[in-house]
Amino acid sequence: MGVIAKRSSMTFFSDGEDHYSHRVRIVLAEKAVTVDIIDVDPFNKPDELADVNPYNELPALVDRDLVLYEPNVMMEYLDERFPHPPLLPVYPVARAESRLFMYRIQRDWAKLVDLILTSKDKEAVAKAQKELREGLLNVTPIFEEKPYFMSDEFTIVDCCLAPILWRLPILGVEIPKDQARALYKYMDLVFARESFQESLSEAEQEMRLD
Repeated sequence: MGVIAKRSSMTFFSDGEDHYSHRVRIVLAEKAVTVDIIDVDPFNKPDELADVNPYNELPALVDRDLVLYEPNVMMEYLDERFPHPPLLPVYPVARAESRLFMYRIQRDWAKLVDLILTSKDKEAVAKAQKELREGLLNVTPIFEEKPYFMSDEFTIVDCCLAPILWRLPILGVEIPKDQARALYKYMDLVFARESFQESLSEAEQEMRLD
């Protein structure tokens, strides 16, 4: 993928370990947006974050007078603000399907990730790990049909899924390669993208170090 000319300037308050921040950083890299990424310790947030975000939460995107603090809203805004390369389909039906895929990733998998990373209940964590493993195994066949998630092109849906797959080792979720060859092929394809590599924080790079 060739380098795209830089086109804008904005500020992104990001948690380098958080998969929601990561999905937005992938979009920023994919669009080659000039952005000031401020890595924030979620346990020691700067006063500036509270000034721009009424919930004092991460991530937060500031573009001139506009402040966004919901990751999927940020992603869609960036896709409309910088239309090339497009990350959502042009036609309404296909766009609705993409949004539904995003919703299902959030409901079925992202919540499990959040539980695994934050819960102190070992039984609940083990159950969530099992559900995530089984859920990913169940969708493996769809990657045999198309190179990306239900698409021939990289889309905003992949931006939501890739950060979860990248975190599987720290989540304690091991997917048997012999049962999920198509899923591993997908991961190799997405992780090798220039935009994905550029999106990685230092903490995320360390997640996959052997």
